[in-house]
Amino acid sequence: MSFAAVHAAHPWAEVLAGVHAKSDADVRRALARAAQGVCDLADFQALISPAAAPHLEEMARLSQERTVRRFGRTMQLFAPAYLSNECQNICTYCGFSAGNKVARRTLSPGEILVEAGALKKLGFDHLLLLTGESTKVALPFFVSALDLLRPHFASLSIEVQPLETEEYAELRRHGLNAVLVYQETYHRETYNLHHPKGRKSDFLYRLDAPDRVGEAGVHKIGLGALFGLEDWRAECFFTALHLQWLERKHWRSRFSVSFPRIRPHEGDIEPKVEMTDRDLVQAICAFRLFNGELELTLSTRERPAFRDQVCKLGITAMSAGSHTNPGGYSEGREASLEQFVIDDSRSPTEIAAMLRSAGFEPVWKDWDPSYDRPEAQLT
Repeated sequence: MSFAAVHAAHPWAEVLAGVHAKSDADVRRALARAAQGVCDLADFQALISPAAAPHLEEMARLSQERTVRRFGRTMQLFAPAYLSNECQNICTYCGFSAGNKVARRTLSPGEILVEAGALKKLGFDHLLLLTGESTKVALPFFVSALDLLRPHFASLSIEVQPLETEEYAELRRHGLNAVLVYQETYHRETYNLHHPKGRKSDFLYRLDAPDRVGEAGVHKIGLGALFGLEDWRAECFFTALHLQWLERKHWRSRFSVSFPRIRPHEGDIEPKVEMTDRDLVQAICAFRLFNGELELTLSTRERPAFRDQVCKLGITAMSAGSHTNPGGYSEGREASLEQFVIDDSRSPTEIAAMLRSAGFEPVWKDWDPSYDRPEAQLT
């Protein structure tokens, strides 16, 4: 059975009704269990419910305690490196969408190395490689990029189009550490509305992509929904359901969840459902209480003051000094090539200083390629 079958067995309306039916007593029970390190999907539903809003301070306290207990007072810093904005999909919320009349660019091997040099000077050892979704930028390009960058960085992740299992396995052999595949929305009709053209319009193929990543033995799998397309509470439930499925099936892999909210871009759309700052804090804390091992990521989409506070409550990884256009680190920002507008434009040095002032240790490297050798892995 695939996760698509699990997803189909949970009608959206029933999930949302179940979340809204949770009572204050359900929330108190979930918090008591979470304090003991226990939290199942029913508890998670209570923690993301409207009934949990008055308990946000207690959720934040427990989330902070559990995060420090597992991860210490550390924060992994990484940089998103955009290698191409070529895209053959129509996505209503994305600046790379094929329908937007923007200049297209794919970095050459030499340009990728120039970007790498600029990123190393900033202190980064963890890169997230991103592209649009295009047949022009496919497996051979990804292999070449990994081969170029592997000698220079401790950890390389990708956020590209969904691939086949063997393709993920091939990338792993070339030094890939993690794959991020965001479903965007788990509401199928809304997904179809926002992805009318291109390979990304195949909801089920994308839905089962993390399973293929796990089958390929990739070290880490990243999940998430784009908040604003649909009700955030239901999106969180399906993300947690997806996470639970993957952890049981691919227990050797690590997992992360990100919390992107819709940001301005070329061809702008308004969010259908607003996710307030308090809502986002509630979601972050609920995920931490649901899974103490989970890596939680907050990007530069969020404004500085908000990131400064939320990083203390459960987040374990942050991007810093981000550019969302190809070549942005070596050549500077080019608005016409950007995927979306960032909100926190502070430099990596400034982010690191903020973290230290808050009592955190910025971590530029917590993974080494030697960990991927067979003799370094459990059997």
